[in-house]
Amino acid sequence: MYHFGCSKNLIDTEVTIGKFKEHRFKIVNNPNEAEIIVINTCGFIESAKEEAINTILEMAEYKNKRCKFLIVMGCLVQRYYDDLAKALPEVDLFLKIEDYDKMWEKIEELFTKKSQTRKKINSLSKNKTKHISKLPMFEEREYIQRTISTGENYAYLKIGEGCSNMCTYCAIPYIRGLFVSRPMEDILEEARTIAKQGIKEFIIIAQDTTKYGVDLYGESKLAELLQKLCKIEGIHWIRFLYSYPEGITDELIQVVKNEEKIAKYFDIPIQHISNEVLKKMNRKTSKEKIEKLISKIRKEIPDVTLRTSLIVGFPGETKEYFEELYDFVEKTKFDKLGVFEYSKEEGTPAATMSNQIHHMTKKSRFNRIMKLQQDISREKMKNKIGTEQEVIIEGKSFDKKYYIGRTKSDVPDIDGVIYIKDKTLQMNSFVKCMVTDYKDYDLVGILKK
Repeated sequence: MYHFGCSKNLIDTEVTIGKFKEHRFKIVNNPNEAEIIVINTCGFIESAKEEAINTILEMAEYKNKRCKFLIVMGCLVQRYYDDLAKALPEVDLFLKIEDYDKMWEKIEELFTKKSQTRKKINSLSKNKTKHISKLPMFEEREYIQRTISTGENYAYLKIGEGCSNMCTYCAIPYIRGLFVSRPMEDILEEARTIAKQGIKEFIIIAQDTTKYGVDLYGESKLAELLQKLCKIEGIHWIRFLYSYPEGITDELIQVVKNEEKIAKYFDIPIQHISNEVLKKMNRKTSKEKIEKLISKIRKEIPDVTLRTSLIVGFPGETKEYFEELYDFVEKTKFDKLGVFEYSKEEGTPAATMSNQIHHMTKKSRFNRIMKLQQDISREKMKNKIGTEQEVIIEGKSFDKKYYIGRTKSDVPDIDGVIYIKDKTLQMNSFVKCMVTDYKDYDLVGILKK
């Protein structure tokens, strides 16, 4: 099983692995041993598409060996089904996201009717969607039976699928459909089941977590869901990602402030700060509202960790608009910050906008923001020296001299780690340590005596 893309797509991979295990298939890590190879693709930006296509072509070579079936699924298939079906005859089955509710039925059909497969596959889901609709999600049982692939410490918990925000640069609504919330009790039952397996940290995800519940209950229910998750025995840490600024309510801030299990961490993808650019992006907020929100969060939760993501080089981003963004980053001093160069995605409104920015200008602006953030991060890390941190121990360094852990302010695979020199620590345990130094984006610490 090969996975590409975001944590939301990773859960689809985990569900798929769970389905194969349920039907008594053995999962192998070596493609030379595999009779079936499944590739779950990302189709969000150009680099992700290229990586997926290259992997499909590479894996197709194994059909000359032991592999009998090559299956490709995910966002790339949903977005470019017809083109892929014509261009890649090596693939035995393309699974669109809208077919996930019939996934195993289609896989079994592939196994039992191999001689008719190519004709059958190319006739599936031929009608292109002419409007954006809501796509089916996996059922509760399928989420519960998924195989956790992120280790023994943490798991992602998907609370919704798709997105209804319709940002002009983003293809997600066209790929994943409009936002659909999972019923709260389904989510809680999944969390209880996974917690009983020993998972201690839950990372709540959706394309926009603050929209959770609006379609089902008429209002956002993220704060209520977080409170109920906190009551589940066995859960030690909870964090939520991708919370759009306009959806962060006073209630949500108070829940993060007062619930001990919830990380004091807000991941707020603002994308830009210029009102003119925000309007062209179809963002539902403004510079004034963003600044007010950040001030409010920091006032209510002084030790909060704030993360954001930005896009530079959006069509029509003048030098003045970029300098406004640069000054904002310099003034606001986010704890964590990621920058993306605008990617022109076909089918999105921004792709046809005038005043597209030259790729060298995008790169220059990217470098300037990243250099600024490196300086800010260095100061933030320095200020952590002498502070006490709760840490989860997850591994060892290559030279075996240090244990590697994460603080509550660090998201796995996104943020930094902390190195602790000790010989007695237990893997997957929580410890208290004192920060003594830092290196780039990582910390160094010692156990608190």
